Amino acid sequence: MPDSTGKLSLKRPARVPRKPQLAMLDLSSQRILITGGAGFLGRAVVDELRARGLSNEQLVIPRRAEHDLVQERAVVELFASARPSLVIHLAARIGGIEANRTHPGSFFHDNMAMGLHLVEHARRAGVGKFVHVATTCAYPRDAELPLREESLWDGYPEETTAPYGLAKRVLAVMLDGYRREFGLDSAVLLPANLYGPGDDFDPTTSHVIPALIRRCEDARREALPSITCWGSGRATREFLHVSDAARGVVDAAERIDSPDPINLGSGREIRIDELAQLIAGLVGYTGRIEWDADRPDGQPRRTLDLRRARERLGWASAITLEDGLASTVAAWRAELARS
Repeated sequence: MPDSTGKLSLKRPARVPRKPQLAMLDLSSQRILITGGAGFLGRAVVDELRARGLSNEQLVIPRRAEHDLVQERAVVELFASARPSLVIHLAARIGGIEANRTHPGSFFHDNMAMGLHLVEHARRAGVGKFVHVATTCAYPRDAELPLREESLWDGYPEETTAPYGLAKRVLAVMLDGYRREFGLDSAVLLPANLYGPGDDFDPTTSHVIPALIRRCEDARREALPSITCWGSGRATREFLHVSDAARGVVDAAERIDSPDPINLGSGREIRIDELAQLIAGLVGYTGRIEWDADRPDGQPRRTLDLRRARERLGWASAITLEDGLASTVAAWRAELARS
């Protein structure tokens, strides 16, 4: 029901007993459908699976041109042809703040439709486990920091990304229901903002790190005296290298069978203006960085509690922000040289 502000009052669902944790899943015996497997995180997950000995014949990577997962018929056809025993769901309609503000209905519909169809037809196809990679945009705007998984249902998300975040959040409820009613095991992951080589540098859809790298690099090459970035610069974020995230996703596929959400992050919170200065130094841009405070910051602060990842996965990030940014800059420059 809407509260006095007109927003939906999203209460935490009732807790249900967890069944005992399964033994580690032997991935070598699985046929794995990786939705979004050709995307940014998807490519890293595929690389991680191959590094653990899986063959190309075990990995099914659908392309949107052949299987538009927003359409139920395409999902039905995909399961019929792929015959997976494990699904890792990474596909999403995503974008930065402006893209979310411009297409809130489409972001909700497309992400909700993909998840709804994939979970239902995974059940019908007899899939043993479904791994859902959600988003920290699902957390309430005013949740206590660091963000703990238990607080996921304690309020409404930050408005600019709420439709996307809620579509991803609701899918965790679906997976909980399907586990209790149909026995479909699952894992739900909430990664911090991802970055790394192969990120999206398109100025209309990119997130903050590739957007800042491109802006600073372009300004350096054009010898611009200053650049203007969105927001106040005072908002904070936590960033996770895509390779660390991929390792966490595959670890969860092996070790987790319950949809209790698990944060994945680096444990380092950084202000956006400090991030911009760090990136400017890495690319060699010495001009001024100015801020347009009339543009939105998004959620004021975001940093994650990582205890559940350590306790249930034995997982921690390994790549520092400085090293990760340096590799991302180098990869972007190599891409520019090729094009």
